[in-house]
Amino acid sequence: MLKRLCVALAAVAVAAATTAAAQSPDDHSERVRALLGRMTLDEKIGQLNQIPGGRSRSLNSRLNEAEMQRVRRGEVGSYLHVAGAEPLRELQRVAVEESRLGVPLLFAMDVVHGYRTIFPVPVAMASSWDPAVPEGAARIAATEAAASGLHWTFAPMIDIARDPRWGRIVEGSGEDAYLGSIMATAQIRGFQGADLTAPDSILATAKHFVGYGAAQGGRDYDSADISNRTLNEVYLPPFFAAAQADAGSFMTSFNDIGGVPLTAHRPLVRGVLDGWRYDGLIVSDWNAIAELKNHGVAGTDPQAAGLALDAGIDMDMAGGVYAGSLKAAVEADPELLTALDDAVLDVLTAKERLGLFDNPYARHEAARERTVMLSPAHRATALEAARRSIVLLKNEGGVLPVAPTVRRIAVVGALADDANSQLGSWRAQGKVEDVQAFLPALRAALPQGVELVHVAGASPGSQDETGIPAAVAAAREADLTILVVGEDYDLSGEARSRSDLSLPGAQQALADAVLDTGKPVVVMLVNGRPLAIERLADRASAVLETWFLGVEAGPAIADVLLGHVSPGGRLPTVFPRTTGVAPFYYGHAPTGRPAEADLARDTARYRDTPITPLFAFGHGLSYGRFEYGELALSETGIDAHGQIEISVVVRNTSTVAADEVIQLYVRDPVAAVARPVQELRGFRRVAFAPGQAKRIRFTLTPAQVAFWDAGGWRIQPGAIQVMVGASSADIRARGEFTITSGGVSEIPAAAIPTPSAEEPVS
Repeated sequence: MLKRLCVALAAVAVAAATTAAAQSPDDHSERVRALLGRMTLDEKIGQLNQIPGGRSRSLNSRLNEAEMQRVRRGEVGSYLHVAGAEPLRELQRVAVEESRLGVPLLFAMDVVHGYRTIFPVPVAMASSWDPAVPEGAARIAATEAAASGLHWTFAPMIDIARDPRWGRIVEGSGEDAYLGSIMATAQIRGFQGADLTAPDSILATAKHFVGYGAAQGGRDYDSADISNRTLNEVYLPPFFAAAQADAGSFMTSFNDIGGVPLTAHRPLVRGVLDGWRYDGLIVSDWNAIAELKNHGVAGTDPQAAGLALDAGIDMDMAGGVYAGSLKAAVEADPELLTALDDAVLDVLTAKERLGLFDNPYARHEAARERTVMLSPAHRATALEAARRSIVLLKNEGGVLPVAPTVRRIAVVGALADDANSQLGSWRAQGKVEDVQAFLPALRAALPQGVELVHVAGASPGSQDETGIPAAVAAAREADLTILVVGEDYDLSGEARSRSDLSLPGAQQALADAVLDTGKPVVVMLVNGRPLAIERLADRASAVLETWFLGVEAGPAIADVLLGHVSPGGRLPTVFPRTTGVAPFYYGHAPTGRPAEADLARDTARYRDTPITPLFAFGHGLSYGRFEYGELALSETGIDAHGQIEISVVVRNTSTVAADEVIQLYVRDPVAAVARPVQELRGFRRVAFAPGQAKRIRFTLTPAQVAFWDAGGWRIQPGAIQVMVGASSADIRARGEFTITSGGVSEIPAAAIPTPSAEEPVS
C-alpha cells in the first residue's frame, strides 16, 4: 500500500525544477558515519524526533525528569520552545554525559525578527529595500539567541505572498521573487555569520518549502495549485538563493500542490533540493507528518511516517509520528532503512557544523547571556532599522514633516499607545516593557510649547463607537491630527487570514468622522499586511505606513513625523483598492486584452474599480525630490553569455538630505511564452545630500531574463526592454538592448543578484 501511495504521489507531482543532476551530495564526515554505525534502530529514530520542551509562552515547562530519561535513552534529537543558558546547559549535559552515545541535542525557537531586541516585522524590513537591515537584525538576533543556549531558528520565512488576505504575509518579503531572494540571503548571512561553530551563530531555516504563500483564497494551510512555470519562476527562486547561501536547514510547508502535500512530496523535496546539491537538514512544520492523514494521502501513522521519510523529511517537528510509528514503517518496508540513515546523517551533520561535538556547551555561558540582551548597541541598530522601514505613501501639500507653526496636535486611535502590537506576532523573548511606544516617544520629541492630546476613539477589535465624539472634538481643536489606525498584532500572522482587508472594528467610522472636520489629518498605519483603505487614503492629507516596528517603534516614527529623518522605505507588495481585487500584483502577464481605463472596451479588469492599485509595488515618497536623467546602456546587443551595464544619473533637487531607491525593471516583449509586464531585476537604496547627483550602475546578464520551459531555463534571442524608476508605476527612464543568441541557464533568473554601484557626479 505504501509503495503504491508513493508511486501515485510521484505521478502527479510537479517536475523537478532544475537541469542539474538530481544526485544527493555526500559530504558527511567519518565521525558522523562512525557514530551512525554504532546506533540502534531506536537511537536513529530518536535523532529525528523534535519535542516541544514547553509552550511558546511557557518555555522549558515540560523539561521534567521524564524528559531527562528520554534524553538518556537517546529518544530525542532536538527540543523547541526552550531557552536559557543555564537550564539548557543542564539538559545538554544529560545528553552528552549520561546517554549511551553522548550525542548533543539541538535547541530551537522561532526567532523571526529578533530575540530580546525585537526589530521590525519582516515585511517592514523588506520595505527598507536595504539588505543590510534584515542582515543586521538577524545578526543581533543570533547573538542574543545563541547566548540563551539556542542553536537553531525557524527563520527566515521566504515564501512569496501575492494575496494580502494571507496572514503570514507579515513574515516575509512580499510579492516579488527577486526582492525575496535578496532579503532571504541577507537574513541567512545574519543568522549564521561567517562561522557556524562560533558561539554567536545559529542555524537558519529557509521556510516554507514551497508554495505556502499561494494558498487558495489566502487561507492559511489551504491547497495551492501552481503551474510548473510559476513554481519555478516565482516561488522557488528565493529557496534556490537560500540553498546557495548555505542555509543550514529547510522546512517543508503545510500545503499541498495539486494534491501532493509537501511533507510527502518526494519530487520537490528530494528531487529539487538534491538537484540543487543542497545538503542541509530538512524539518517538517509543526505536526505536519501526522496531518498527512488529514490530507488523505496516508491512512495510518506508519504510512505517514514512511511517506515523509521517503520524501526526504529528516526531522519530525512536534508530531511524534517518527518516534511512535517509524519503526513499524521500516519493518514493513526495509527499503526505508537507507532513507533513515540518510536522515540521521543530515541531523548529525547539522550538529557537527554547529561545533556541538567539539564544544557542546559553547552557547551556554550565563554571564554572556546577561550582558548581550537588549544592549544599547542593539537598540541603536533596531532604531535605525525601524527608521529605514517606514514608508511615506502620500504627502499632499507637504503636510509632513510637521510644520513649526503647528502648536496643538491631536493623536487619535487606540493603536497609538499599543506597545504590545509593536512586537508583532513572533516575538521570541521580547517584552512589552522593552518597547518605546509611539505616543510617549512623540510627546518627548515635540518642541517645547507644542500641546499633545490623545483620544482612543475606537480600537481594531471593537465595533464600539462611543469614543468617536471625543475624538472629533479633539481634532476640531487641533492644528493637526495624527490618526493611528490599522490592525493590532493578533490580526496578522499564522492562522490569521482575513476575508476583508478594510479597517477592522469601528475604525472606518472613526476615520470618516475625524476627516469630516476638514482639518489636516495624517494617517499613520499600524498593521501586518496591506490594507484596502482607498476612501481613507483619498481624503487624508498624508499616509504613513509604519507596520510593526519593534522595540524602537516610537522614536523612529517620531523622527520621521518631525523631519529629523526623511522616510525612504518602499512597498514590497501592492496595496489593493478593495479586497475583491486580491490577489493583485505588479508582475502579471499582459493577457490578450490588457486592462484599459476605458469601460467601453472589453479588457481584463473589474468594472467597479480602477485598473491601478491604490499604492504600487515599490512605491514610497520622501521629503526630498529627485530627477532622473536618460538611461545609458553600455551595449546595444550582447550574446547569451555577455553582460550589459545600465546606468542613470539621479539628482536630489531639494534642500533636504534624503534616500532614493532606484529600481531596475525588465520586460521581454516578444517571447515563446507570455512574459510579465515588469520584473524587478535590481535596486539600490542611495543616500543623497541636498542638491547632490550620483550615477547609479547596474550590471545585467541575459540569464536574468531567462524563462522556464520544459527544457529548463531558456535564454531567447530578441529585444529586452529596460525601465528604471522610483517604483513599478513611476518609471523615469527607458532603454532597450538585444540578446543576439540563445542559450540556457541552470540558475533561476530571479535568484541571480544584480551588481550595482554609485558614484558622485558634478
